[in-house]
Amino acid sequence: MKISVFIDGANIFYMQKDELKWWINFEKLLRWIENKTGGEIIDAYYYVGEENPPDTRQQGFLTALADIGYSIITKELKIIVLNDGREIRKANLDIEIVLDMFNTVDNYDMAVLVSGDGDFERPLKLLRARGKRFMVMSTKRFIARELREVAGMHFVDFEDIRGEVQKDI
Repeated sequence: MKISVFIDGANIFYMQKDELKWWINFEKLLRWIENKTGGEIIDAYYYVGEENPPDTRQQGFLTALADIGYSIITKELKIIVLNDGREIRKANLDIEIVLDMFNTVDNYDMAVLVSGDGDFERPLKLLRARGKRFMVMSTKRFIARELREVAGMHFVDFEDIRGEVQKDI
């Protein structure tokens, strides 16, 4: 079975930082997916907003991901100034994830989505209608209800696999 992995970088960053309070080793994650599914990962994509000029720490992380074998897809962060003067940095890459899922759909048998974003409910339903298998990885407290419902038994909670994917400190 051929597998493609699609990681929503912003979603997983905040899931680790705010919910899990521990960090994922992305090389261990790929090995875990292969072992769990019995398949072979043919593509792994990591989608993330990037500052201009790029942040040195983030660049180091992205370089390390590329060395592991991830394809890095970036979009420049937009700075949104709120009425109270606070700034929000945002780069929504949902459309890029969905486009890549469907533009490469003939290359894989199973898609693994690492995100808790409810915007992916409809694309997963469409993948299922095309006969594709999928797995959603997030946490029970960080996944949108509609995404959790479409995933059904194809949901993996990072808390349940912590010992196998946690980054060594």
